[in-house]
Amino acid sequence: MKAEVVMSGTNAGQMEGYIILTHKFYREGRKWVALCDELGTSTFGRTLIEADERLQEAIWCHLNTLEDVGERERFFKDHKIQFYRTRPTQEIQIRVSADSDEFIRPRIQRIPTGITC
Repeated sequence: MKAEVVMSGTNAGQMEGYIILTHKFYREGRKWVALCDELGTSTFGRTLIEADERLQEAIWCHLNTLEDVGERERFFKDHKIQFYRTRPTQEIQIRVSADSDEFIRPRIQRIPTGITC
């Protein structure tokens, strides 16, 4: 199941933007666990692809809820998530331990207004 973006009439005129999120994946038994550090969102899947798709859906739901309750700006500030009005072009660097069993991927996440899950 894929999350889809729907622009609502009340928010359609608001500014879109981008945030940078860190996606982490690791094996736990026969499942892949996926989590987003910045949002505290996590899920799992039988495959890495399934875990990634479920994580994207969970992220959309989290961002949609923040938008619906008017807490996006406060949440981003409290969690030190930088909001960019244009797509960031700088190189994203992540530092991890060499003995880590995690697969880590930065992602530039588009934040349209009026997102729904």
